[in-house]
Amino acid sequence: MAEGHETSAFPRYLWWNGKRTPWAEATTHVTVIGWSSVSAIFEGIMAYWNHDEQELFVFRLDAHLRRFLRSQKMVRMTQDYTAAQLTDAITDLLQANDAREDTYIMPLAFIGGGGGFRRLTATDPAPTDITITARPSSSHLLKREWKHACVSSWTRIPDNVMPPRIKNLSNYRNSQLASAEASINGYDTAILLNTAGKVAEGPGACLLMVRDGILYTPGVTDSILESITRESIITLARDLGIEVVERPVDRTELYIADEVFFCGTAAEITPIVSVDRYPVGDGEQGPITSRLEGAFHDIVRGKDRRYAHWVTPAAAAVGVPAD
Repeated sequence: MAEGHETSAFPRYLWWNGKRTPWAEATTHVTVIGWSSVSAIFEGIMAYWNHDEQELFVFRLDAHLRRFLRSQKMVRMTQDYTAAQLTDAITDLLQANDAREDTYIMPLAFIGGGGGFRRLTATDPAPTDITITARPSSSHLLKREWKHACVSSWTRIPDNVMPPRIKNLSNYRNSQLASAEASINGYDTAILLNTAGKVAEGPGACLLMVRDGILYTPGVTDSILESITRESIITLARDLGIEVVERPVDRTELYIADEVFFCGTAAEITPIVSVDRYPVGDGEQGPITSRLEGAFHDIVRGKDRRYAHWVTPAAAAVGVPAD
């Protein structure tokens, strides 16, 4: 799963199968875990607190929920709630928890009922449970948190093995193996190659690279997640007049790149300052990465109104007494 920045305090409520539920009462039997997680899908969504406006802005909520429904379809789950219903659930949850800080929202759908391996068919879709949690998660934008990366010996899952374009929980075992290897070998994070030997992505984050002022990134058919943050950064870069090229990226290009960074909901924009002990550029965060990070920060906090369609004000009614 993508790295987060959660605090230890539990919120008052989560959302479970259609209703707001006190955190401590949201229990299920231990036998539900196990096989249910094989087909489980989720979304990671960030909401950002704007102190000046006293407002919480949820970033790209519509796009995240569309991908959530596509992920459900891919693993043949029943779709019992629409994007509009899930939007209402998330907004209500943020209000009930009186969210006044950066918050990580996680809708999770899994096959309920317990038992063993379930054979799924088109005429017998699996019964689905959905939980939504919303917990404090501080942004690291503008905090200059740089990472040293290695190229992993593990290969990124290809589309004909498991669908990397959706957020299936099982996919993230691939990322965990790469992350563990990197940590054991003294690196902060890993970069996975695909079966063609080209750069795919990091554990829970997409990769972008700058060479000679041009931003390059692997395409969506290169065994990467169809990342909403990546799509947003590509759009933002082009709006800023930065040329963006989506194409296969060689491993050795990372060694001679001017800048490399990860992007994702939890990664936000994370500069990579070395790969396999090769310094990236001058070994510090580069100017294009910094420019994109500053612009992205203003967008997600609702400060740049040109991108108001990307943020959903979720805390307009914060403080309304909960039921």
